[in-house]
Amino acid sequence: MDEAAQVREFSRRIGVPGLVDVHTHFMPERVLKKVWAYFDAVGPLTGVEWPITYRFEEEKRVEVLREFGVVGFTSMIYPHKAGMAEWLNGWGEEFAGRTEGCLRTGTFFPEPGVEGYVRRAVEGGVRVFKAHLQVGAYDPNSPELERVWGMLAEAGVPVVMHCGSGPTPGKFTGPGPVGEVLARHPRLGVIVAHMGMPEYGEFLGLAERYGEVRLDTTMAFTDFSERMAPFPKGELGRLRDLGDRVLLGSDFPNIPYGYLHQLEALERLGLGEEWLRAVCWGNGAELFGVEAPGSVG
Repeated sequence: MDEAAQVREFSRRIGVPGLVDVHTHFMPERVLKKVWAYFDAVGPLTGVEWPITYRFEEEKRVEVLREFGVVGFTSMIYPHKAGMAEWLNGWGEEFAGRTEGCLRTGTFFPEPGVEGYVRRAVEGGVRVFKAHLQVGAYDPNSPELERVWGMLAEAGVPVVMHCGSGPTPGKFTGPGPVGEVLARHPRLGVIVAHMGMPEYGEFLGLAERYGEVRLDTTMAFTDFSERMAPFPKGELGRLRDLGDRVLLGSDFPNIPYGYLHQLEALERLGLGEEWLRAVCWGNGAELFGVEAPGSVG
């Protein structure tokens, strides 16, 4: 079978109608090309080669996800400096409007006016935000963001946040800074990207402490990541117990292996089909109201 058939067979075998992937990247072409250029240079910078497996035009990338049976997905956009976020939000609105299955995605940066454009995005229908503390190199406790966190907690709109220190630590990565935010906003819906790699245990602890903290599986447990930041086997019990708060994420298209491998990596954890069904479909479908293909109403 080709990869698409194998992915669909995985879904059929574990008993789900499709996949909900909360961590996929679609962004303006010139931005994405810069991202790809960064990954092309990762080898010389860090010694780790990072080939982009799905380096296709946008239309083809959407088609690939649909062939995989991905029913709900995101367009994880994020700024690396001030003055970008509102423009990216406009692109995210346009992309979601013309792309069936895309959960409209927004972003922000600690800058003057951030409260206003985040409010407009929430009122306009953004389903999920992306915050990248590593690339943006900002403190989530910045005064400009305090009202934003409160607004998102009140609205119930989650934030996929790259707050772990992998692949390289930043000044504001790790469980400490985001933990301070959660202490002030305990109802904030944070989806910890990459399972908080490599501080897995600490981020599991935040999910145990705060009921709206979730973790996405992006790149975790794969052969690629296990070589650099292995998930501690002793934490598998906690991971199983938090099965209702773990969401499938992939980092498609910017992954150095096939999409199927992420699913196989989850399965080989041995946490059972009920856990797999929740992670790959149920949790994301419930959080975002994603309906099974062919359902009515």
